Amino acid sequence: MTGGGSSSTRRPAAAARSRERSSDASEQEPDARRAAAAAARRRGRGDHGPLRLMDIRLRTLALLGIASLALVSAAFVAYTGGWWDEVEGDGAATLRTVMRSVTPLSAPRMMDLPQFQGDHKESLYWGTYRPNVYLGIRSRTPLSLIAGLMWIGLKNGQYFLRHVCQDSDELSTYGWTAHNGRDYGRQVLVDHGLSLTTSFLKEKGEGSGYGGDWAVRLDANSERSSLSDAQGSTTHLFFYIADESGKSITMGSPIPSSRGPVLLASGSHEEIGDWELYLRSEDNLEIHRAGFKSTSMHNLSDLVQQAVATNAMQTGNLNLPDITEDSSNIMTYQVSIKTPAQIDLVFLSGSASNNPMVEERIIKLTGPMLSARLESKQKEFEERYDHIFNVNNKIDSKELSVGRAALSNLLGGVGYFYGQSKIALPKGFTQKNGDKYIPYWPAALYTAVPSRSFFPRGFLWDEGFHQLVIWRWDVHISMDIIGHWLDLLNSDGWIPREQILGAEALSKVPEEFVLQYPSNGNPPTLFLAIRDLASGIRAKQFSDDEAEKISSFLERAHIRLNSWFQWFNGTQSGKYEGTFYWHGRDNMTTRELNPKTLTSGLDDYPRASHPNDEERHVDLRCWMLLATNCIRSISEFLKMDSALEKDYYKMSNQLSDFETLNKLHLDDKIGAYFDYGNHTEKVRLRWYDVQDKDTVRRELLRETLQPPQLQLVPHVGYVSLFPFMMGAIPPESWVLEKQLDLISNTSMLWTDYGLRSLSRTSSIYMKRNTEHDPPYWRGAIWINMNYMTLSALHHYAHEDGPYKGRAGELYEKLRSNLIRNIVQNYHETGFFWENYDQKNKGKGKGARSFTGWTSLVVLIMAESYPTLHR
Repeated sequence: MTGGGSSSTRRPAAAARSRERSSDASEQEPDARRAAAAAARRRGRGDHGPLRLMDIRLRTLALLGIASLALVSAAFVAYTGGWWDEVEGDGAATLRTVMRSVTPLSAPRMMDLPQFQGDHKESLYWGTYRPNVYLGIRSRTPLSLIAGLMWIGLKNGQYFLRHVCQDSDELSTYGWTAHNGRDYGRQVLVDHGLSLTTSFLKEKGEGSGYGGDWAVRLDANSERSSLSDAQGSTTHLFFYIADESGKSITMGSPIPSSRGPVLLASGSHEEIGDWELYLRSEDNLEIHRAGFKSTSMHNLSDLVQQAVATNAMQTGNLNLPDITEDSSNIMTYQVSIKTPAQIDLVFLSGSASNNPMVEERIIKLTGPMLSARLESKQKEFEERYDHIFNVNNKIDSKELSVGRAALSNLLGGVGYFYGQSKIALPKGFTQKNGDKYIPYWPAALYTAVPSRSFFPRGFLWDEGFHQLVIWRWDVHISMDIIGHWLDLLNSDGWIPREQILGAEALSKVPEEFVLQYPSNGNPPTLFLAIRDLASGIRAKQFSDDEAEKISSFLERAHIRLNSWFQWFNGTQSGKYEGTFYWHGRDNMTTRELNPKTLTSGLDDYPRASHPNDEERHVDLRCWMLLATNCIRSISEFLKMDSALEKDYYKMSNQLSDFETLNKLHLDDKIGAYFDYGNHTEKVRLRWYDVQDKDTVRRELLRETLQPPQLQLVPHVGYVSLFPFMMGAIPPESWVLEKQLDLISNTSMLWTDYGLRSLSRTSSIYMKRNTEHDPPYWRGAIWINMNYMTLSALHHYAHEDGPYKGRAGELYEKLRSNLIRNIVQNYHETGFFWENYDQKNKGKGKGARSFTGWTSLVVLIMAESYPTLHR
């Protein structure tokens, strides 16, 4: 998930990423990872003025500045304390630009559509929307009640508190084996001999308040029979409930001796009314409690760990102290058990202890009735999966279970976030308080996340790939997610590419990596899913109700998509008409072998060695083609403004022109598409002795052995295939044959595990970019790009032409290789991975558990691909 200027890290003080490098521990020590993170975030030295391919007309946007001037000024004064009034001349013009960068687009909000209100909104109110913790529940509201699970893990004779997903916990596996995105999920976690199964169920019953009731079942099993120590054979689970608004929670009464339900806590909430939390178990339990007063929910682990540790030192017992602070808004319950054991927790909304329905609702969501409901939901999930993806005759049972897990982990990784992005001020500007940023407006984001441990927040470039899977499962959830992202457009048509919203998200990201830069883009992959929705209506793939809601969605989205496109067209255009390049590369670097293009999403994929405004990037041209075709299709379908439709029609034809594409980017000799820019192959990293006051230190710096010149950048890899991926090559063209040659060449891209990101023949293949920066997109196998390549092979295998048969053969082989390798890695390691090692038998690399675009394996198994149009 890369892209954009100064990027954030994805785990504390370690693997920073844009999506920047998240390497295996064996490849980088912690200090090296920190250095790599810092290097990865160096920002480019400035953008060049835009040269528009053509002006797209939209009268609504033309009036934007007048319509929102008062709002912009008021918001900016509130954010900055009015210091902008002191700036004059060029500085004042710059600050007017800053004002726009933190002002919402003046257009109707997507989330105000009627289809996102009422039953739809209530049905998604509660969920497992805290993907950064092993089990976390919240509602889709800014100040929510939150609940979650912790436990004490035992490793090498030492105790560790588990709560936040992190690889350093060294769990054998964790992840959802079933999740429908709405009201059911089942997760398995294995921690050094302790096996936990967490089940989540939500339903709206008679007497329920807004959003309904929910239940959590915890099944604990242990393999610690060899431990004779009584303390070691006891499993300590912690379940907490907290109110983010700070409203106090009432601790339940002392536990009765019977095995009936135990009232743990109660309270009230503005949206759901009175609520109660109960525990029920047939096993012998020992329960201890603690109540805390705090609004710092991201520090919950610290609060519990400190309370347990302090009590252990004072009493010798590994327990919570049974002490509650005044007006506590966080209640934590330690449940100590001998395994195997089963615990049911049930949350009742809109309840009161004297309500006669309470007991009935508890019985329904605990014990045998809960078992029956969970079994029914599991069967329903499996049947729905089989119906939607229709894979029974395409894969075996071993692969089927992995496909279900991939979908479930993606849906179980959907989160709700609320907060304000931090937008970098222009160079030379600082607020009176010293801040070098200005806050975005407060905003909510409902989104899938790429990885619960490394990247538990929203990434723009990843989300388009996520939605290719999600819309097929639940189109209403998909539109809700896309709508939230589109509502983040500012008045210039820009979306911050990494969404670090709220204290929990910020707690994973060092402050120096938080800022977002409004001059930097990210691939507009949401158009991939939006194109599918538009095409699906034309092909009558949806029910009448779904089609009606999708049409309303596209009509409302049109102005936002147009604004987004215009931002790219105006800020990422090249020196000449019809050319584009990713702005923000560092043209002053002395440390990078090849300056990164983080904004492209492909991070360290090699581009021109010496960035300047002569560059043109073929992948960005293809993203622009996708966007124009998508907006043009929507305009035609909805019979939008004729002048605007003609503009997009003309622009689409320009970007689709095959001769122009070849003139700008094709190497005739090998049939590969390349970037163009000021480039030399004669660069290397060399150790230098650098005088630093009275000492000499060694630094690895770039050395240029031959002056660069304007030329095609001769590195075969994913970028070389972008026109092919987008279906931009005519099926009868000789270029298509050459592209198939590149794909199938084992010295270039082909492996038995998937396509390499960079050819083995490249001078930068698997080369480090700096001393502490290992290769990332320089050879590894990435599933999102392999899926796009498969889509194109499938497309050309069904298009009449001389290469139809060969495309079909390569499609079958590549599909088989990808499925086999992902499935094998999952069964061997218990995880889906960020990428796969082309040099080490396809083994998983990078972040685990990476449940973002690696979940595209579901669509690969189902052979479900978009329709590509030239």
